[in-house]
Amino acid sequence: MAESNHPVRTVGRTFEILEVIQELDGAGVSEIAERVDIGKSGVHNHLTTLTNCEYVDKEGDEYHIGLAFLGLGAYARNRTPIYDTAQGQADKLAEETGELVNLLVEKNGRGIYLYQAKGDNAVELDTHEGKRVPLHCTGLGKAILGYRSESEVEQVIEEHGLPRETPQTITDRDELHDELEEIRENRYAIDREERLNGLRCIAAPITDDDDRSVAAISVSCPVHRVGDERFYEDLPETVLAAANVIELEHNYS
Repeated sequence: MAESNHPVRTVGRTFEILEVIQELDGAGVSEIAERVDIGKSGVHNHLTTLTNCEYVDKEGDEYHIGLAFLGLGAYARNRTPIYDTAQGQADKLAEETGELVNLLVEKNGRGIYLYQAKGDNAVELDTHEGKRVPLHCTGLGKAILGYRSESEVEQVIEEHGLPRETPQTITDRDELHDELEEIRENRYAIDREERLNGLRCIAAPITDDDDRSVAAISVSCPVHRVGDERFYEDLPETVLAAANVIELEHNYS
């Protein structure tokens, strides 16, 4: 994360409070104070200001993220060029496969879900538009890392590490680099239950004119329902075709 020479501490605390509220899906003053390094009175002052500005809603003794953030989030997403380009193809891919399709971009070494499209059989997950995830344990994130320079990959590892999410998560630096080399050979990445048990994904990078990833698109499906033949033989070609169309429109439209 980029650091300012003169960070405003109170602003940082405000966003820590908001992230706690989101993480807990609603929280009271005491819960927030336990997680943020300020007292209850300070937490209350922050929450009062946020509530007055309609960025936080109070429901009984709990505080929740307010709808005022919806406008900001929609604005931020709509000004991301790849969103307009990829949305139609993501919808088409979800309809064609019947599964969950995700579009991910990278920001400050982490992945941010930019868009989701759901087919008729799409699985319900903990992901949502705007959710941030590590890059090393998702097919989308690995697809992005596979088309970044070695120095960029190392910077991500140094800053965020390789935390284990499931028993299948890659936590070894050399193993990750080997995986990224394989991704470059195949032009797609596989998530083998590396972030969520029982879920696997096929993801393809979306690259610019210099073959540097700007996003990735994936199809996610449960292991118990989608067999190996469809997963390893059919889905890669389908996802790659969608990524190729997005790339052409993004780079040449």
